[in-house]
Amino acid sequence: MSISAAIERTLFKDKDGGGGGGGAHTTIIKHRFLSFLIWQSLQSTFLLFLSKPLFLSPFTKNPFVPTFLSLFYFLCFEFSILLFSISLFFISFPHPLPFASPFEISLSFIRLIFVSGGDQSLLRRRVRVSLTFVLFVSLCAVAGAVSVICVCWGCDVYYNVELRSKSDGELGILGFRGFVIGLFYGLHYVYKQRWVLRFPIIQRPPFFSFKMGLPLSVGQALKFSAVGCGISGVLAFFLPTEYRSQGSVGKSIAEQIIFYIGSFVVILCWELSHHLHQVLHTKRFVFAPSIGSAAAETNPSEPLLATLEESTPKSLLQYLAYLDLCMVCENNVDTWRRAAFFEETGETYRRVIASCLRPLDHFTQKLAEGLERSSAEKPLQLSDQLSSPTDRLAVLKLYESFYDAQLCAWCARIVASLTARSHKEDRFGVAQLSGSNAAVISTLLSTLLAVETLMGKKTNIQNAHFMGPAGIKWATMNTGRRESTSGAMGKIRGSPLYAKAYSLADVLKTSMYCIVSAFHNEMLNSGKAGLLEKDWIISGKLVAQALMLYIFILVKTYLTR
Repeated sequence: MSISAAIERTLFKDKDGGGGGGGAHTTIIKHRFLSFLIWQSLQSTFLLFLSKPLFLSPFTKNPFVPTFLSLFYFLCFEFSILLFSISLFFISFPHPLPFASPFEISLSFIRLIFVSGGDQSLLRRRVRVSLTFVLFVSLCAVAGAVSVICVCWGCDVYYNVELRSKSDGELGILGFRGFVIGLFYGLHYVYKQRWVLRFPIIQRPPFFSFKMGLPLSVGQALKFSAVGCGISGVLAFFLPTEYRSQGSVGKSIAEQIIFYIGSFVVILCWELSHHLHQVLHTKRFVFAPSIGSAAAETNPSEPLLATLEESTPKSLLQYLAYLDLCMVCENNVDTWRRAAFFEETGETYRRVIASCLRPLDHFTQKLAEGLERSSAEKPLQLSDQLSSPTDRLAVLKLYESFYDAQLCAWCARIVASLTARSHKEDRFGVAQLSGSNAAVISTLLSTLLAVETLMGKKTNIQNAHFMGPAGIKWATMNTGRRESTSGAMGKIRGSPLYAKAYSLADVLKTSMYCIVSAFHNEMLNSGKAGLLEKDWIISGKLVAQALMLYIFILVKTYLTR
């Protein structure tokens, strides 16, 4: 393997799924990354050339006269923006990542020196994520220093032949303030988790999506530059005397104005790069052969299924595949692709349902582990400082279990839409004959019960094991007392975890309602015949009261509309 091939494989290993997923479709991430670099270089060049005559011309005698120094500044500016864009690509993921605290990083180095052996892959992965964040913040600080110097240093206030001896000090303070702004921006970017790719609810063409984010990017740039100028100005007072501006009041005011304009241009380029990166990497990709080709006639679902099954779990390529599948199942745009799921053998339908139920089962299992670690008598006090390491680990697992909330929401919508549409579009009855309908209902109910247990809507649940549709065991619902500690529940409801749980529970309820509204007549007839549990639930030993309560409430709600 050549050096260039090895570098390319390392660059895109985690982004495109490590080489699997439908052959040529693995190159989609590479193509989008290259297009992102091209477009961000064009927009940054446009902003730089626009800022010189529009904002900085009053501070320059000859703004339109090109020099060798201006060409050098331009190349350095483009290199700093390119450095920021590449680091932005490597830090971005479609879901949050667990990271290690400074104490865990120190502990990992101690274990590496004094302890040999043992499985520390999870800790190493968390440390690697934390070090990636540190590297990103450092690159932002360096890029900020270089970019601000390149934008501002060409003005006459900073470059004067008679005061050439003072230029070094002014260059130092300009670079220091740019470094502070870049450091502040990087810390805010990591802390607010802006590196997580947010998939839009409504998919628009890239041009319109980018245009809609322009006002927000300008507003963010104005705020960041104003705050950054204030913070960097305060820190500049602690620099040595030779690095401080010693000119007149008018010169100091001009320096502040130029620095604010320069920092605004730099942060605006960063904000537009961030927005462009989000738009290009979250737009839908159609995992299907072209209409009229031989592959579209024989097996049009194979590229999508190969990507779902062979790509790296939770990779960006897999997220794009689930997004494409969700739009195919819910919309009536690619009906020929959805019709191919209900082929006569039923193998394609089983593979699609299995690919979507797998993330839901994994999420339910992780959430159950976090719930079982917490005390059955004491409610979860997520906003307090927990003293017990076991409780902290339990809360951490609860938060980490919702990292895949977007993927679980897509999967729930996919299986619900397919199950509901099978009522009219499944000509061969593969959904019912394969047992997929019962598997879907069982998994959705199991996931919903686990989420509602976290939200506090189920009480006094003892030894609850939330597993997949192959063996669900639910505790009896206690219709007696509910949680008496309303203050603790109020703290949970005010936390981000409750908001995520509420959103996912709403998706799960809507998904089950979609199925019930399509099969309400069949469910009513099965309920009268005593076959409702047999037809729609996979389990040998269940508490049927809990299951029938959910289904009959949904049926009654539908009939009383």
